[in-house]
Amino acid sequence: MSVEVATPQADLFSLQLDVLKKHLAADPRSLRNIFVADGTQAIAWEFQQEEIGERFISVLWNLLLRNDDMAIVLQRFLWGLPLKFKRKFVRALDTHMSERYPMFKGLSKGWPADNFIPPYVRPPEDRNKDFELVNTGYLGYQALGYSLREVELFVWLEVMRDKQCEDKPCELGVIMERHKKEQKVGGCPVKIHIPEMIDLIGKGKIRKALELIESCNPLPNVTGRVCPQEHQCQGVCKHTNRPIEIGQIEWYLPEHEKLVDNDPLAAYRGLVSPWEKADKPPIAVVGSGPSGLINAYLLAAEGFPVTVFEAFHELGGVLRYGIPEFRLPNTLIDDVVGKIDALGGRFVKNFVVGKTATLEDLKAAGFWKIFVGSGAGLPTFMNVPGEELLGVMSANEFLTRVNLMRGRDPMYETPLPDVKDKNILVIGGGNTAMDAARTAKRLGGNVTIVYRRTQSEMPCRVEELHHALEEGIKLAELRGPKEFVGDSHTHFVTHAVVDVNELGEADASGRRRPQPTGEVINMPADLVIMALGNKSNPIIPASQPELKLSKWGTIEVGEATQETSIKDVYTGGDAARGGSTAILAAGDGQAAAREIVGDIDLNAQDIRERVKKADHFTGLGQERHTVVKHINQAEGIVEMTVKAPAIAHSARAGQFVRVLATDDGELIPLTLADWNAEQGTIDLVIQGMGTSTKMMNKMAEGDAFAGIAGPLGEPSDVKAYGEDETVVFTAGGVGLPAIYPIAKAHLRMGNNVTMIIGFRSAGHLFWTGDDDRMGQLKAEFGDKLDIIYCTNDGTFGVHGFVTGPLEDMLKAGNVYKGRKVVEVVSVGPPMMMRAVSDLTKPYGVHTVVSLNSIMVDATGMCGACMVPVLTADGKTLRLHACIDGPEFDAHTVEWDKFLPRFGQFKAQEVRSMEKHGLN
Repeated sequence: MSVEVATPQADLFSLQLDVLKKHLAADPRSLRNIFVADGTQAIAWEFQQEEIGERFISVLWNLLLRNDDMAIVLQRFLWGLPLKFKRKFVRALDTHMSERYPMFKGLSKGWPADNFIPPYVRPPEDRNKDFELVNTGYLGYQALGYSLREVELFVWLEVMRDKQCEDKPCELGVIMERHKKEQKVGGCPVKIHIPEMIDLIGKGKIRKALELIESCNPLPNVTGRVCPQEHQCQGVCKHTNRPIEIGQIEWYLPEHEKLVDNDPLAAYRGLVSPWEKADKPPIAVVGSGPSGLINAYLLAAEGFPVTVFEAFHELGGVLRYGIPEFRLPNTLIDDVVGKIDALGGRFVKNFVVGKTATLEDLKAAGFWKIFVGSGAGLPTFMNVPGEELLGVMSANEFLTRVNLMRGRDPMYETPLPDVKDKNILVIGGGNTAMDAARTAKRLGGNVTIVYRRTQSEMPCRVEELHHALEEGIKLAELRGPKEFVGDSHTHFVTHAVVDVNELGEADASGRRRPQPTGEVINMPADLVIMALGNKSNPIIPASQPELKLSKWGTIEVGEATQETSIKDVYTGGDAARGGSTAILAAGDGQAAAREIVGDIDLNAQDIRERVKKADHFTGLGQERHTVVKHINQAEGIVEMTVKAPAIAHSARAGQFVRVLATDDGELIPLTLADWNAEQGTIDLVIQGMGTSTKMMNKMAEGDAFAGIAGPLGEPSDVKAYGEDETVVFTAGGVGLPAIYPIAKAHLRMGNNVTMIIGFRSAGHLFWTGDDDRMGQLKAEFGDKLDIIYCTNDGTFGVHGFVTGPLEDMLKAGNVYKGRKVVEVVSVGPPMMMRAVSDLTKPYGVHTVVSLNSIMVDATGMCGACMVPVLTADGKTLRLHACIDGPEFDAHTVEWDKFLPRFGQFKAQEVRSMEKHGLN
């Protein structure tokens, strides 16, 4: 209910004048420039005229600009005026001040319901070639020469539009009928007290407004930028035509504080770390996206020792890898991380919960309760012909390469697809599609968004679509790709075959369902970016079978709780919701924090012991991945022993790690050659093939990798076989370190093993001596192990490829030395693995290949490591090497579709090698 309706305006005006008189009595000289005898009478007289005069509004505005105590008094006086006097004030600004402030021109027309001062948005022609902020908010006006105080008043004029609604729809939401049922619509998922925040700003109390908002939400400068306010707080604003810019105000507050306070973390200085106090039990937070960050902050602020486990080498989750910096600068994420750090929170990067450690491992390590905010995970594809072509990738992969891995920066090594002057199709209509399209545009592409419905049905934020169209991106409505076609020689996509749709009846979402008309068109494409949403990542559920999931694979929570089916394990965000929004994720993290801070059912001694154990476990995860041994094994091949205790503890045969050598490097998958859990080390064998691996091989003892994550992928499926049977391994070059731990696992199982190991020549041998790994393995297992060496040129062992001895065994009735060949495991160059697969298939011998193909994150999130396999009914199934593999049944792999993927970034690699002089 507005003040204007509740109280007669003349009475309110008198009350406000009385307040102002008291302030003037305390400082009678403050208004001497305009009030010669009695300042209050002058104000009363001016506001009671039909219009406010030019001289008065000019002097009044200049007094407001002084930003002293009296300016604040005047702000509070004007804020408290009845609406008709506020309108008079705004009309005066419009009439007399618009030459000085063009944004005031026409402001009074329809004010406050239909008009406002907009935040500053950079012109399309200035912004569509860089990654600087597009919507720079109210503070963006500083770039046009306006002072910080003037910006403060622009924001103050925006909040002056507030109706001071008693029912607080922006905060609490409203009940509406949607899809034939009543449900809550709008409101704030993190329960920011929006009316109180606006009231504080209206009274000039900017810092108090920030303190209020941060008591509910520690990342307002993040959520204020990426929250879909048009569906939340602003979606139910009673100014239906032009809602108050709540989101812009939300992120303005912390950014304003940075400008007026040189030490925004001052409030956190001198705090005793919760790890030192040890009076509350430790909490593990899985994932550093929006739900994890807000959960970690709130718990750390309550005095809990908190460790955040993040799978990537940088913090922020989807906020960093998924959202481009023209929408969300990384510095805003860093601000939140800085606050958590200042509160004593700790971070462990490159730690994949579900692989590096399970939830049960975290509990055993002393963590009292766990919050899982691991995100959604696997990207969705259309499963249409041609999706395996080069140049067809997920938006997750594209954005991760650009944002997290900084591929757009020439100083970084991560390759990007060629985009400049190319035809780019982005499939989808959500915010991720907008982010991918606008990113591709900035990289110089000719971008078209392809959407199966019409523009009005697109689920993206209206602002994002508007900006995309402004920037020159095309929109192809009612279009649905049915096939992608490529060049038969290069295997790169050339065009999409697209159905022309029309809208039919409404579906469950309330939107009309698209259906093909029968008309088909071709759309040229050099790059296709699939932005169709995400499915749930299975890594954590696969490691915790008792974790109850929905039919969509999301983690289920109880009624009115964020607790999962596992006691003391909570979840929220996309892990529980599927693809959702940052603000809903933050709301879940906040709700879980409120539950966790309940009664602590532990005694003081138990708490101290838990803190000590969790502190030790955190330290192991934080240990630098330092090279402790470096051996040049052969030409271009280096073996390294690296300190990585958390990985060494969990490693299993057949798994691999994701390696980042330097901060500006590229993520590389490397097979675990060996490990020592007691010493906390892993062994890697690296062949210098491209820029990244050649640079890695130059690392010396004492150097540290920027990050190693793992162990990743599924362990080898090691079955027990009979005494008259043997498992045959074929390995080429650095395939030997990959098969070594798998062969050792079979031998320890009691199986007989035959290893066929190929090298180019005697000069490339390694591990073959009596004192080396193969000699030691033979000494340990004796006749249960047979080793056959081959060289291409015949300088050592059998002359020829590994397929030669294997073929002899197959032709001899699948028998070697009287033992039946029951399984073949092949690891090495892709062409070698295909040759082995083709050789064994006619003989019906089960054959396994390990496929560490092109990867980025190696946890399933990017979808880059696609392996096309044939199902029993002849259909192609899209699997992923990092989730479903790395081992696959060789006879189901569609090699003609898979092998070209190794050439996807060949041209980029050549350019990188030339840049570094490594050719």
